[in-house]
Amino acid sequence: MSEPIIAVEHVYKSVTDSTGTLDILRDIDFTLAPRETAAIVGASGSGKSTLLSIIAGLDTPTRGTVRLGGDDLFALDEDARAALRARKLGFVFQSFQLMGNLTALENVMLPLELAGRRDARKAAAEMLGRVGLSQRLGHYPRVLSGGEQQRVALARAFVVEPAVLLADEPTGSLDFATGETVMELMLDLNREQGTTLVLVTHDRDIAARCERRITIEAGRVLAAEAPALNRVA
Repeated sequence: MSEPIIAVEHVYKSVTDSTGTLDILRDIDFTLAPRETAAIVGASGSGKSTLLSIIAGLDTPTRGTVRLGGDDLFALDEDARAALRARKLGFVFQSFQLMGNLTALENVMLPLELAGRRDARKAAAEMLGRVGLSQRLGHYPRVLSGGEQQRVALARAFVVEPAVLLADEPTGSLDFATGETVMELMLDLNREQGTTLVLVTHDRDIAARCERRITIEAGRVLAAEAPALNRVA
């Protein structure tokens, strides 16, 4: 049996201010296997996005451990965590997070250039072609539609062939039809590259497309199961 690509071990997250202590996450514990797809679902304020940030090493837990490919994220300093993210993680956000002063091609080239890839331009152009934007390479985000911007973001995330893709409400800023197209494309790319997908969503239909559904309620894992559509009878 292969080692989990993600292991979240008894993670707690609390914040304290003048009004007292708020428990955001309480004893979160689960593992994901390589190539597995998982949706983290729950009501607004349940802790979904905080959990995703902790899995990425962008936020730190009050206590608990997160292992990414066997590496203990919080035994590393911030520079080492950033280097690990660059090697193993891709990100897709609801708000696209493209660089407005860079073209579509330059946005996708950026992580490759940071990694020292000499074929950055060629690889970025090929990936933009894969997401249907070969005619938009020189366009800036401001002249792209929301769906096109999110496809650029998908190309940027997948061009580095990450071991894990973390997606936070990737269709939340899109209309239904465009969101469906983007979701299908993301799942197709995920299958092609054998990436482990962790998707935060409030949409139960989107969650049902993943192999696992991890339900968070009031900071706790209520269930971690296969959605009905994916269960074997």
